[in-house]
Amino acid sequence: MKRILILILPILFFGCEELAQLTQFNMPYDTSITISTTTQIDLPIDIGTPPITTNAESTFSANGTNPDLIEEIKLTELVLTVVDPASGDFGFLKEITIYIDADGLSEVEIASSGQVSPSAGAELSLTTTDVDLKEYLKKDSFSLRISVTTDEAITEDHDIRIDANFFVDAKILGL
Repeated sequence: MKRILILILPILFFGCEELAQLTQFNMPYDTSITISTTTQIDLPIDIGTPPITTNAESTFSANGTNPDLIEEIKLTELVLTVVDPASGDFGFLKEITIYIDADGLSEVEIASSGQVSPSAGAELSLTTTDVDLKEYLKKDSFSLRISVTTDEAITEDHDIRIDANFFVDAKILGL
């Protein structure tokens, strides 16, 4: 009996982990902002995004779950890319912080880079926070607020693409 139990327990354990992965998926989002020409240095500049539609209901449904079964949603990656000017980079930034906001919820910090290198290239990966964002992503839409501080004047507008990846973990079969 003990031998059978010893053989069955690992199968059950690994089987449950595989089952759990069936209700784990990523939700990618992207949006764009423009950091306008400015002579301000060392002063925070706030830039907002228009509302970003989540399509949460259809995304959850396509992944075999629903909003009531979501246990947790966390931002796992946030990357900024200079789209224009073609030769642009993030060397003008001193620091950047990104916040998320949704109807009826308080704004919360989701990513930042406290010290952007003067030699930063055209792509910048931010450090994400370990905040559960399920209530924000279950809404119809959310907005981002980007707070940047520059350490040099910007002589032309910089169009920036924001690529975010959210990891979703839902309950297994509602358990």
